[in-house]
Amino acid sequence: MDTSTVKRKPHPNKKETTRSITYRLPERMVVELDTEAMQRGISQNVLVRQIIEKFLQWDRFASKIALIPVPRKIMETLGVELEGEDIHEIIKVIKPVIKESVMFMKGKYDLRRCIETLEDYMRASGMVSDHRIEGSIHHFIVQHELGMKWSLFTEQLLKEIFHEFLPDQSMKFQTTETTVITSIALGSDWSEHEY
Repeated sequence: MDTSTVKRKPHPNKKETTRSITYRLPERMVVELDTEAMQRGISQNVLVRQIIEKFLQWDRFASKIALIPVPRKIMETLGVELEGEDIHEIIKVIKPVIKESVMFMKGKYDLRRCIETLEDYMRASGMVSDHRIEGSIHHFIVQHELGMKWSLFTEQLLKEIFHEFLPDQSMKFQTTETTVITSIALGSDWSEHEY
C-alpha cells in the first residue's frame, strides 16, 4: 500500500441542526464527567455527545441482540487453541447472527450496512479500524491485538462477508498477529455510510 496516494475514508460529519437542552444530574455524575473530559482533553459537552452517540449507534442494540461483553484476556486465551476447523465452525455460527444484527440495527442487509455495523462493533469494543482508499482500491484495516488465530478468524470472516455480496471479486489480505488489512476494488466513490 503506497501511503503517498492513500487517503483515509472519513466518517461523514453531517451538518445537523442542534438544540440546547438541560438535564438534571446528581453532582457526583457531573464531577465524574468533568474529570473524564479533562483527562481526555475535550469539553464536557463533547464527552456527553460521544457517550450519547455511542449509546444510539451501538449500546441500545447490544442487549436486544443479546451481546455479552467479554474481557480481552478471555478472548486472547480462547484464541490460543483455535484451529482452522474451529474458525470455520465459529464463522458458520456467527454469520447468521451478523446478518440478523445488521438487519435489526440498520433496517436492511447489504455490504454497506454490514461493513458499517462491523465498524460500529469494533469502535464499541475498543478495537481500532480504519478505511483507506487508493484509487478504486479500498483498504479495510482492523487492529485487534488478540493474536494470530484471531487474525486468521478476522481474515476468514471478512472473506466470507465480501464473497457473499461480491462473489467474483478478488481480495488481498495482509495479516499479522495484531492486524488484518483487506484490500478490495470497490470504486473510488464507494462508501459504507451512503445507502
